[in-house]
Amino acid sequence: MIKSGDKLKDLTLLLSKDNTLLISEAIGILRDEEPFEGAIPLLSLYYDKTEDKIVRKNIEAFMNDIKDQSVTKEIIAEIRKPYRQSTIAMLVSSCWQSGLNYSEYLKDLAEIFLSSDYITALECFTVIEESVHVLTRKKRDEIISIIDDYPHSQRNEKEKLVHELVDILR
Repeated sequence: MIKSGDKLKDLTLLLSKDNTLLISEAIGILRDEEPFEGAIPLLSLYYDKTEDKIVRKNIEAFMNDIKDQSVTKEIIAEIRKPYRQSTIAMLVSSCWQSGLNYSEYLKDLAEIFLSSDYITALECFTVIEESVHVLTRKKRDEIISIIDDYPHSQRNEKEKLVHELVDILR
């Protein structure tokens, strides 16, 4: 991931114009370039605020197609922000759809799994399941501990999913 204050400034300005066509074109161009620092947070925030279905679909496609491992830290940071559940679900979905390695962030994803709605939890489940084969026994046990320590009263609709995740981690 490169640093580019000019590109970030240009993207910020473009998003402030709220022009679906221009934003969609810019996202298309971003898909063909090396990611630059700050683009993920800007697009995530815009996704969270807009109701424009075309722009949202373009941002989803962009996030799903990212192939640069260096963006994983920014994506996890965005997932932890107080966005709408649909935004968080989209970001978590991009983790497994991009094919990037998120094994270093599985504890974060386990916490999000527990605290989020069912759809987002299902997306977290998928990321964890796809990465579990690279985890040491110690890391697996740490994630199981996070799950076991979470209050049962707050896991209601996800209880079967929680048990399935623990089985996979064992």
